[in-house]
Amino acid sequence: QVVLVESGGGLVQSGGSLRLSCAASGRIVSMNYMGWYRQGLGRQRELVALIYNGGRTDFADSVKGRFTISRDNAENAVYLQMNNLKLEDTDMYVCNGEFYLDDVGTTWHGWGPGTQVTVSS
Repeated sequence: QVVLVESGGGLVQSGGSLRLSCAASGRIVSMNYMGWYRQGLGRQRELVALIYNGGRTDFADSVKGRFTISRDNAENAVYLQMNNLKLEDTDMYVCNGEFYLDDVGTTWHGWGPGTQVTVSS
């Protein structure tokens, strides 16, 4: 079993910055990918950013040039640096990850509880 715990959400003014962190704990051999989605009430969950074990990254078009994602493989952690935040970035940000649990390819995929980001004018 793996547990994902997010931190770093909060209230920030438009144009400001926040850094989200997500740490995975459990019987992890290695990370396949980790990243962030966001989901508001009544809306479909949408990708914000993902980083893969080899370093490849994916970003939503709406955050390209403003958000960066990085990882710490040793700590099984991922970080989302959000700059120039806009009102429309207000949302619940949820950590997502897939991890290898052994050397024969057993994986675990799951979600954290989420952290709220609110951007004010």
